[in-house]
Amino acid sequence: MKSQKLAATVVAVVGALSLGSSAYAQEQVVKIGHVGPISGPNAHMGKDNENGARLAIEELNAKGFTVAGKKLVFQLQAEDDASDPKQATAAATKLVDAKVAGVVGHLNSGTTIPASKIYNDAGIPQISPSATNPKYTQQGFNTAFRVVATDAQLGSTLGKYAVQTLKVKNVAVIDDRTAYGQGVAEEFAKGAVAAGGTIVAKQFTTDKATDFNAVLTAIKAKKPDVIFFGGLDAVAGPMLRQMKQLGIDAKYMGGDGICTGSLPSLAGDALIDGQVVCAEAGGVMEAGRKNLDAFIASYKKRFGIDVVYNAAYAYDSVMILADAMKIAGSVEPSKYLSEIGKISYDGVTGHIAFDAKGDIKDGALTLYTYTGGKRTVLTVTH
Repeated sequence: MKSQKLAATVVAVVGALSLGSSAYAQEQVVKIGHVGPISGPNAHMGKDNENGARLAIEELNAKGFTVAGKKLVFQLQAEDDASDPKQATAAATKLVDAKVAGVVGHLNSGTTIPASKIYNDAGIPQISPSATNPKYTQQGFNTAFRVVATDAQLGSTLGKYAVQTLKVKNVAVIDDRTAYGQGVAEEFAKGAVAAGGTIVAKQFTTDKATDFNAVLTAIKAKKPDVIFFGGLDAVAGPMLRQMKQLGIDAKYMGGDGICTGSLPSLAGDALIDGQVVCAEAGGVMEAGRKNLDAFIASYKKRFGIDVVYNAAYAYDSVMILADAMKIAGSVEPSKYLSEIGKISYDGVTGHIAFDAKGDIKDGALTLYTYTGGKRTVLTVTH
């Protein structure tokens, strides 16, 4: 009798395990990589992008996303490149070895560009939510995409805005010698000159510098109406403090690297109302504002902090990868890659479609200033 009961129990357990394994077989784990600086002076930006990607992963899993009848369980494999090109390529190699289905990143142009060759060689799609240097998509890689406008558009628009709208004439330019900083500064200078401005000084620093007295003193002698800085907020904040100490009251402009929610705390009381004008490579027209506001609220609820930088673009990047998988009926990069190039997706950052190079079509720009320690929109333009 006992042996019969034991046999029945064994059969029941085996049956339950079989059912469990059958149910599990209907789920497929899909790894998505994210790379950005999680250490170093730009860590707040890198973590912001990672949070955006993570929020998308969690939402996809919560709603039970399926491809070809299989429920996908997305996993985010997040790596730190510390804004360092060598560490970026090491992180890219690690993601390739982990057989990720796609990559969101990197944050900086100087890390995105070298890493892109590794992803291309492996045939893995890469969508950058923030790298703006045109060279990224000029390499001929069919795996490289970006969901923000390029430095050529951003820098040129800011240069023309400075001369035509702010009515400045004498322009000084500083860059941090990175691929991003130099690129956006060069495009700004071109745009300003084309609009009738005069470049009275060109200086450079580094992305890790803290003392700008020599550079700013040399520029002060040229009496510029505006100083443009090509670099990130971790440098821009202290630079604004030292401008105030030296009595330089020129307008201060920069690209999306300085145009963050963190600039007020980095600049302190040196952030004078209306002095800073910057542009974000992206933007949502009023009609799409509701979706972006909903994302911002979800982000704060999940992470307990406000969006710092490009988290919404990282979120949309993950969603585009998932949408392309669904359209292709496959999570294999070789099968769904071509669908990314043909995508027509309405995300929280607006409508997203790519041109033949992988750049976003008709990329928007948002111009901001700071008033009362808060970033405020001046205009959204294409």
